[in-house]
Amino acid sequence: MIKLGSAIVAEDDGTLRSDVLARVCAAIAQRRTAGDELVIVTSGAIAAGVRTLGFDARPTTVDALQATSAVGQGRLYPVYDGLLAAHGVTAAQVLLTFFDMSARMHYLNARQTLGKLLEWGVVPVINENDTTATDEISFGDNDFLAAQVAILVGAQRLVLLTNTDGLYSADPQRDQHAQLIERVEDFAALETLEITQSTSAHGSGGMRSKVIAADMATAAGIETTICNGAREGVLARVLAGEREGTVFVARETRYSSFKLWLKYAKPSRGKVLVDAGAARALRAEGTSLLPVGITEVRGDFDAGDAIDVLAGEDLLGKGISNYSSVDLGRVKGLQSAAIHEVLRRAPEEAVHRDYFVLD
Repeated sequence: MIKLGSAIVAEDDGTLRSDVLARVCAAIAQRRTAGDELVIVTSGAIAAGVRTLGFDARPTTVDALQATSAVGQGRLYPVYDGLLAAHGVTAAQVLLTFFDMSARMHYLNARQTLGKLLEWGVVPVINENDTTATDEISFGDNDFLAAQVAILVGAQRLVLLTNTDGLYSADPQRDQHAQLIERVEDFAALETLEITQSTSAHGSGGMRSKVIAADMATAAGIETTICNGAREGVLARVLAGEREGTVFVARETRYSSFKLWLKYAKPSRGKVLVDAGAARALRAEGTSLLPVGITEVRGDFDAGDAIDVLAGEDLLGKGISNYSSVDLGRVKGLQSAAIHEVLRRAPEEAVHRDYFVLD
């Protein structure tokens, strides 16, 4: 899984970086010819649209961003298609939204389609469907999309190509003593670092979103590398197993694909607070969450929605609720016998252990 950030795809004025894209596509085509399965996630549609439309800067309103992306996407994908075709590799354009990741059936359908493309030897070129995905333009980032798709297809490696050499101990633009961190095994150790959210003229993420994406991917057993995609030969070296940039080591403790989807892709629609006994049982014993252990219900959600489970104000985990917020509010704190007097066909569990994942 190779993700290209906006700063790698385009200059600040929106001009596509043809030389960089050509090197990246050549490295990808070489590995595809050697038998590897590769997926591209690309940013840059809005940047390409800005250039095509002759704007001085990236628009700021949602409707203008959507329209600019529609223009740019039509210019961006053919570049990948042509560059890969020059090496005898077929590309496929795939546009995804957050809904495709958060709705389980859509998620599985996306997995099947991408799996078939890879089976055929095709290289999918993925971008968010910015034209309709309002939230993605305002708040989303392709680093998260890349991590989610890497989990979706069961990738072995995620490579995030950016315009810096990797993760530094401080912002290298502000601190001349900042040092490149070559290897990360413990994300807790990064909490003391100043990880910025600064972006390029057309970017929306920054280093913080890349570190979060690496956190997501490594939880699925996917090694992640952040490196400078503008450096000649860097992707070929990474794909060959050579050390470049910052490597985030895949973690040994892994979740199932369903729980990874629940943890990272399905949005929470509400919250429940639990007592100390329920919190202890969920953490240490892996039990289901029963209504008797719930002390408060927050938000408006339906049965089947994801909800955050809190111990006090600390996030404990996320699960699929068997109740609507209205019904759960009626039975919270009640024993099973009392629950059935209120709701005749009420489920035993508020959240079943198979549909709960710790934070």
